Amino acid sequence: MPSKPAPIKKAAKPAKKAEAAEPAAAEAAPAEAAPAEAAPAEAAPAPAEGEAAPAEAAAAPPAEEPKPPTPPPAEAAPPAAEEPAADPAAAPAAEEAPAAAEAPADAAEEAPAAAAEVPVEAAAPATDKAAAASEDPADAAEEAPAAAAEVPVEAAAPATDKAAAPAEAPADAAAPAAEEAAAPAEAPADAAAAPAAEEGAPAADAEAPAEAEAAEAPAEEVRPETPPPPPEPTSIPLDLFIEDKNDTTVTIMWSQPEVIGDSGLDGYTIEVCKDGTEDWKAVNEDLQKSCRYVIKNQTTGDRLKIRVVALNAGGRSPSLSLPEAVLVKEVADRPKIRLPRYLRQRYVAQVGEKINLTIPFSGKPKPVVSWMKDGLPLDTKRVMIRSTERDSILFIRVSERDDSGVYEMCVKVDDFEDKAQLILQIVELPGPPASVKVADTWGFNVALEWTAPTDKGNTDITGYTVQKSDKKTGDWFTVVEHYHRLNATISDLIMGNTYKFRVYSENKCGISEEATVAKEESSIVKIGIDYKPPEYKERDFTEPPKFTTALNDRATTVGYSTKLLCSVRGVPRPKVIWMKNQMIIGEDPKYRQICVQGICSLEIRKPGNYDGGVYTCKAKNTHGEAIVSCKLEVKQIPVPDAEKQ
Repeated sequence: MPSKPAPIKKAAKPAKKAEAAEPAAAEAAPAEAAPAEAAPAEAAPAPAEGEAAPAEAAAAPPAEEPKPPTPPPAEAAPPAAEEPAADPAAAPAAEEAPAAAEAPADAAEEAPAAAAEVPVEAAAPATDKAAAASEDPADAAEEAPAAAAEVPVEAAAPATDKAAAPAEAPADAAAPAAEEAAAPAEAPADAAAAPAAEEGAPAADAEAPAEAEAAEAPAEEVRPETPPPPPEPTSIPLDLFIEDKNDTTVTIMWSQPEVIGDSGLDGYTIEVCKDGTEDWKAVNEDLQKSCRYVIKNQTTGDRLKIRVVALNAGGRSPSLSLPEAVLVKEVADRPKIRLPRYLRQRYVAQVGEKINLTIPFSGKPKPVVSWMKDGLPLDTKRVMIRSTERDSILFIRVSERDDSGVYEMCVKVDDFEDKAQLILQIVELPGPPASVKVADTWGFNVALEWTAPTDKGNTDITGYTVQKSDKKTGDWFTVVEHYHRLNATISDLIMGNTYKFRVYSENKCGISEEATVAKEESSIVKIGIDYKPPEYKERDFTEPPKFTTALNDRATTVGYSTKLLCSVRGVPRPKVIWMKNQMIIGEDPKYRQICVQGICSLEIRKPGNYDGGVYTCKAKNTHGEAIVSCKLEVKQIPVPDAEKQ
């Protein structure tokens, strides 16, 4: 069984001792220096400092050879083990290199001891160099694989590549592997090869392929991975305010931060301290997930400063604090403004009017009332405020347009407050339109255009009034009023007259005091007209008489009046003649003859026994005549038989 090497620790001695040993070793064995200079010719160039060697360099020992156990890290070895470890390495070194034994005793002892303190990774280059610098190439070939077998795979590659270094470098400088230029071949090689010789070295021909593969393998640079950036904390929480409080608790609310980040939001910490101190203490043991928290078990009458901090993987965010300290005290009646209904909309008044607005409120103890206008304090010279325990009065003696604005009333009891806004608008009559012009004139029409007034009276324009004036009379007459457009057409003008036009502006206060008159005048030109009435052919409406309704036979009783009726038409109007039994009745008072609009009637008044017969109506004009007849029967009144007897 191969003996287990002693623990190796990285050399801690200064390099001066190694440099002192270098001349002694060089003088004692000059014959051995020549092979050391010739040997590195076949080795590959050494890799750069800090680079990793190829994996082929670790495959130098044959697979059949058992690998010795890896020595423990150099830091774990106690300092006392360094001196004993150097003795077994010094004896084989003296046998392999007799010339080195002639050197001074102190230099011969320090060189193996320094080589024994080199870590396992650093021992590989010394072993390769020792094989190249030894007097007997066969012995060097046998010792090199044995020394490489004790070195881990990571250390074998740089040891093979660094074999080409010059042999004049000190022993301690060769041990750190590529920090110094070169090392003496005799002392490091013998010290590193001695333990390998005791354990048994493989054949020399096994090392040659490993060196060839190590020379052909290119060096690869290993770059460390860039670590991810550390997470950042969230931004500051928002909108911290007091929701409620009583004698022992304070309830606060806030909004989450705007920027949370990729690491998320773990929760919130609520911290408090008494007013006048900076002794902040967290009141929640676990992180608060919601944006509302009740701070409990406080002393009545204390004034507390409160702040909220958001936490995540990046740490604490900036803290959000209340602007003022909170008095732990219950409020009997929270303040409340009861704004009247007519003040919830825009309150409009005219310039010069007196403003007197009363706004009631409630709260206990007595609230503190404050007023603002457009976000600024009120001008007490213009606006007077008088507040009682129940209401507040805003009074303006003579209003002006500058008094218009947004008035905000605030009532406050301790940390609770209520606000209400009212909009006051002071208006006046508008100015006249900026300009008026006659755009066009045609026939009896004139087209007008105008522009809106520059001064609207602090309110919207509701319409315009257009007036015209005849140049002959000079009187003004309104032709259009409450008109909303900026152009109008005036019609029905009189031919031959010349007109002027003016326009007034209107708003909710009324019509403007002045008007804008158009610079142009409009003349309606008189045009001659020759009128020829159309010629119509007169139609002949004449026709002979014609009865449209004939007479009907009738029967009547003696003493009962009756009437005969018929209708006739004709152009010209026909003359109507009544006859009885072919005899013209004429002007007999017993008969009444009427003819109205072609309707002819003959009334027989109380007919007798001789009034019966044939009655005829005859119509006659210049174009002809027409006749209709009927039979009238007059009956006797029946007499009972008793009366006859």
